[in-house]
Amino acid sequence: MKHSEHASCHIQKKSRVDWLLWGSIFVVGIGYILAWQFAGVTEKVPYLDLFTQSSFELLNRMAWGITIGILFVGLIDKIPKDFVTLLLGRGGFSGIIRAVFAGVLLDLCSHGILMVGMKLYERGISLGQLMAFLIASPWNSFSLTLILWALIGFKWMMAFLLLSMVIALISGVIFDQLVKRKILPPNPNTLEYDPNFRFFPALKDHWKKARFKKEFFTSTIAEGFRGSKMVLRWVFFGVVLASLIRTFLSPENFEAFFGPTLAGLGLTILVATILEVCSEGSTPIAADLVTRAAAPGNGFAFLMMGVSTDYTEMMSIKETTKSWKIAWFLPLITLPQVILVAWILNQYT
Repeated sequence: MKHSEHASCHIQKKSRVDWLLWGSIFVVGIGYILAWQFAGVTEKVPYLDLFTQSSFELLNRMAWGITIGILFVGLIDKIPKDFVTLLLGRGGFSGIIRAVFAGVLLDLCSHGILMVGMKLYERGISLGQLMAFLIASPWNSFSLTLILWALIGFKWMMAFLLLSMVIALISGVIFDQLVKRKILPPNPNTLEYDPNFRFFPALKDHWKKARFKKEFFTSTIAEGFRGSKMVLRWVFFGVVLASLIRTFLSPENFEAFFGPTLAGLGLTILVATILEVCSEGSTPIAADLVTRAAAPGNGFAFLMMGVSTDYTEMMSIKETTKSWKIAWFLPLITLPQVILVAWILNQYT
């Protein structure tokens, strides 16, 4: 069986309508259209206006990450598995390091990264590499790193960058050890590594055979959407929840409570867990926690909670790995590290 068939079989066999996906798209779409074309009407109903404006803002911020994520998923599906295996390594410590840097360097928001990460798991990377890739990625793209630099300064930007990479590396090692000790299941998609495979000659040969015609691009988009459906389901549902939260609880109202205390850190973690925002949305709020609340640890925790406790992340991992146990181990492994680092940053800065 070809991999593309295997990767999408769990989607194809479902003939019933995905009500969560299409229902969420419908609700968010209606909100977006109302805010775009009928803002004057919704202003007369305050809560409706807040909800539609939140949907409009979140979709605009997430659109590029979702779009590029779908394209990356479609393109990855056309790349031979040996290419991915060689680039990220055969697992182990060196493979986890490569996954960390891949997560940092890939310029996508957390939702785009999530779609790519799930596809890479289906292509055979280890569980530790998947977790390292995701944990290193929530805000660590080139564009957002520069934005964070402008908002909080070079020192804090570098501290956040390096600390998130350390947590990603440690977590990746722990997950691989849990698999090795049979506490967590291994990736069933892993292929045997071909020691005779040579990357550049194979890439040259693959490039010669490629035919960049209309069918190539249409199939890339179609396969990208099919492979991303399980993630998009939770992304759009997250927009609905986030819009509701923003409607009844404005971020400005709880920023005043985010001081550099254990209570402030606890509230930060609680809100970050509930509030579903993409990396573009979380970065300015985290910057305010550093500058206005004088709580750098809270700002770091707010950024990192996007992967540690995010239900979108957990549900996508569960559906890709077919394991609730793996999904729940994500916060179990990462949350204590994030809390410890955040507390240290608040106490000793």
